[in-house]
Amino acid sequence: MNTPPPDRLDLIFAALADPTRRRVLSMLLEDDMAVSDVAQPFEMSLAAVSKHLSVLAAAGLIRQERRGRITWCMLDPEGMRTASIWMQGFGQFDPVDLDDFERFLENQIREWNEE
Repeated sequence: MNTPPPDRLDLIFAALADPTRRRVLSMLLEDDMAVSDVAQPFEMSLAAVSKHLSVLAAAGLIRQERRGRITWCMLDPEGMRTASIWMQGFGQFDPVDLDDFERFLENQIREWNEE
């Protein structure tokens, strides 16, 4: 099993440590979104949301693509897979079932929307 470089894992886990970034990932589970649409539910500036998106992109958890004048964000499951592979090396963790993870994040979205 290939072990991902430690600096890559540092970026992934640092990105996942922030609740705003986890919420963004949950939102992107639903569909690709324009940066302005990602920013809409947050009470922060577009620049602050863009900074969060940059952290997620640097960690390899999302990709950003320019389409005309609009920047779109989409999940990149490879980053999550990298973290999962690392955790499996401890032998205490089952492989991450991405369908279960998606259901977990969908439940989180519902809870946030009910608040």
